Amino acid sequence: MAKKIVVDPITRIEGHLRIEAQVEGGRIVDAWSSSTAFRGIETILKGRDPRDAHHFTQRFCGVCTTVHSMASIRAVEDALNIEIPDNARLIRNLIMGIQNVQDHVIHFYHLHALDWVDITSALKADPAATAKLAQSISPWPKSSTTYFKGIQDRVAAFVGTGRLGPFANAYWGHSAYKLPPEANLMAVAHYLEALEWQKEVIKIHAVLGSKNPHPQTFLVGGMSIPVDPNSQNAINADKIAYIGKLLKQARQFVEQVYIPDVLAVAPSYLDWAAIGGGVGNYLSYGDFPDASGKFFMPRGVIMGKDISRLLEMDEKKIAEYVTHSWYNYSKGDDKGLHPYEGETTDNYTGPKAPYEFLDTDAKYSWVKAPRYMDQPMEVGPLARILVAYVGGVPEVQAAVDLVLNALGAPKTALFSTLGRTAARAIDCLVLAQKNESWLNELAANMGRGILEVHNGDKWDPSTWPKEEVMGFGWHEAPRGALGHWIRIKDGQIANFQAVVPSTWNAGPRDAMGQRGPYEEALIGTPIADPQKPLEILRTIHSFDPCLACAVHLLDGNGTEIIRVKVV
Repeated sequence: MAKKIVVDPITRIEGHLRIEAQVEGGRIVDAWSSSTAFRGIETILKGRDPRDAHHFTQRFCGVCTTVHSMASIRAVEDALNIEIPDNARLIRNLIMGIQNVQDHVIHFYHLHALDWVDITSALKADPAATAKLAQSISPWPKSSTTYFKGIQDRVAAFVGTGRLGPFANAYWGHSAYKLPPEANLMAVAHYLEALEWQKEVIKIHAVLGSKNPHPQTFLVGGMSIPVDPNSQNAINADKIAYIGKLLKQARQFVEQVYIPDVLAVAPSYLDWAAIGGGVGNYLSYGDFPDASGKFFMPRGVIMGKDISRLLEMDEKKIAEYVTHSWYNYSKGDDKGLHPYEGETTDNYTGPKAPYEFLDTDAKYSWVKAPRYMDQPMEVGPLARILVAYVGGVPEVQAAVDLVLNALGAPKTALFSTLGRTAARAIDCLVLAQKNESWLNELAANMGRGILEVHNGDKWDPSTWPKEEVMGFGWHEAPRGALGHWIRIKDGQIANFQAVVPSTWNAGPRDAMGQRGPYEEALIGTPIADPQKPLEILRTIHSFDPCLACAVHLLDGNGTEIIRVKVV
């Protein structure tokens, strides 16, 4: 007998995501993804100075801040045909690179690992056996029996308080948890270590961006942080050395903790290498340019899981549908609009009470449905790694082969929930290692007396074209392909649209009835207990949802759609 289940909210932070799933015979046969709350930056931007756009777009989200700054600035630079100095390129690469590394580690340990790790099981572990396990997979120094016994005691004391906070409603003891107690204790220890690690390595943003979150040194035309070996208020030799120390600290944790943990956990869940495959189409905008403009992570498209060839990506082939989204288009809701022509006109027709089922035959989400050549596309670390692998990036090919060989898995295993999780770790490893080369390039420029960080030739609006101009800004954010599109007229923003990674992945059905990537990835997922749908969390969290970024609507009438009570 068919049973419909609801998980709401499914995200631990970063917006409100609701999943409804139809279960028959212990497996999901249909699914619907819905964002149930919204915010309003795109509309707010109209009529403003394009040079100020990045200050607003950073506020799409309190986590994904730097990424929107980057995309919006590139959109303006593209529209006005502005080139940036080499130092600005390197500083941007460093800010974006460490953002990806930190974000991936946070996601794995604090947002996703507990879908695989049973904290309560860690209380039954033998600390000596845990130390032996940890020492067998990595030279990481925090691996003694005494250390793990101390972690176990901390967890026991926490559980003893009875105030479990964010862990109170987890599905501890679920039959889908397969790790032995010792592996669970090791993972819990690294969960706690990652909390301390991430706040240290992101200090690079404070040095290069003046603060974190919401760095302040991005500018259309380059960066505002000066490069001057003779100034204490600029990027100098001391700051280069300090950043280098933090980058090394970041790389060592990824190499000696994150990657070994993924390789240690994965063998217990190899069945998930055949679950969660999704739409099988992958898109990457490419990023991290070198001095010639070539991307370290290439741009491209893979269709139908065909990794024998890489297709060229053309942003003009992107369109967004609102057939099943709470918006109206002036030309009809069955039409797809390119973001340059994008419209944000709300039309909420959803449930009036929180516990009503969605009308999934009609409109059921605040997220639009982006399509490339009218096909749903997955974006994110898996798409980025697949495109880079097929595109022949040596560092990516080596890392992918390392992980697959360690697991004894074929390349097709990447098309899965487990593959998505592994790809994020690979992406993190490659960028953790690459960051140090960008820092070395910046130091070399300083040594040669190359200090420019900003191109101000077109900073004055009087130099801008009189006719309307349009620009596409891109970034390969931690969650994937992020695009901002801007139209500038009379020195002001005439239209602004953002299509973020979670819009691509979390979008509902389109006019053709095609499921979005979240929805398609859930089809066939086994559900052991419909009352505790841990399996849904595993696949959806493998995408790393960020619904705060995915919805950008302002209700000008001030209508209350949802009220959130903070206890």
